[in-house]
Amino acid sequence: MFTREKSIEIEQHRDVRCAHGKVAVQGIGMSVYSFFVDGLLIDTGSYSLSQEFQSFFNEIPIEQLALTHSHEDHVGNAAWIQHHHKNVPIYIHRDSVSICAVDGDYPLYRQALWGERPAFVAQAIGDTIQTKSATWDVIETPGHTTDHLSFYNRETGAMFTGDLFIQPKTKVVLDEENIVHTLASLRKIVNYDFDVVYCCHAGFIADGRTKIQEKIAYLEDMEGKVKQLFMQGYTIEEMTKTIFPRDYPITKVSGEQWSSKHIITAFIHHFTQESLT
Repeated sequence: MFTREKSIEIEQHRDVRCAHGKVAVQGIGMSVYSFFVDGLLIDTGSYSLSQEFQSFFNEIPIEQLALTHSHEDHVGNAAWIQHHHKNVPIYIHRDSVSICAVDGDYPLYRQALWGERPAFVAQAIGDTIQTKSATWDVIETPGHTTDHLSFYNRETGAMFTGDLFIQPKTKVVLDEENIVHTLASLRKIVNYDFDVVYCCHAGFIADGRTKIQEKIAYLEDMEGKVKQLFMQGYTIEEMTKTIFPRDYPITKVSGEQWSSKHIITAFIHHFTQESLT
């Protein structure tokens, strides 16, 4: 049996209350955020941090819950909110309503970190969200997952990016992630007028636009390197070792569900599809 080290800190950035949960198992630690502004709660944190996040939820007047995507570290406490705040509507991408209606099913290493995600009833989100003081754009930003959404507050210019950003230099991704689609989604959101970003793992980023532009440049540069090696006849394994020479612990722990190789294969598939059109 494993032991979790857990904590939570409540931060205030501009008009947004940020609950910063931390959990670690056997030296592997992660942060996850839930954000509250103008009656709207964005993401709920993980079930492994249920007590910590519930103390936060009991202190705020939740009127609506919007979920960036269906991963367990973002929707883990949605069932608790549904049970204890019965009149709060829960919104998610239309494709994930049925996924959320049953208990989460994902590998043991993710359960160790994030806990077991209980089922809850959500409804398909629309093109916008209306809160007391603002209209929010709901932006489809696939890549990390196919159901991924970002939320843009038209009044304050704040961008809530879920797991779209995380960090400027991506080294490993999940097997379900498509880095080509992530790059397209990053390019999509920079068309909006924002500076600050609220990321569900990095928290408040004051120079968010700059950081996202850095990530776009990094991924574009990587795409060029992969294409060059691909044209030279390198194998996927050779390309991975050339561009990502370091071995990352999460790759072994996850049985390669998280791997640098998934970045390479997504770009190669994209090049191949382009050549066929």
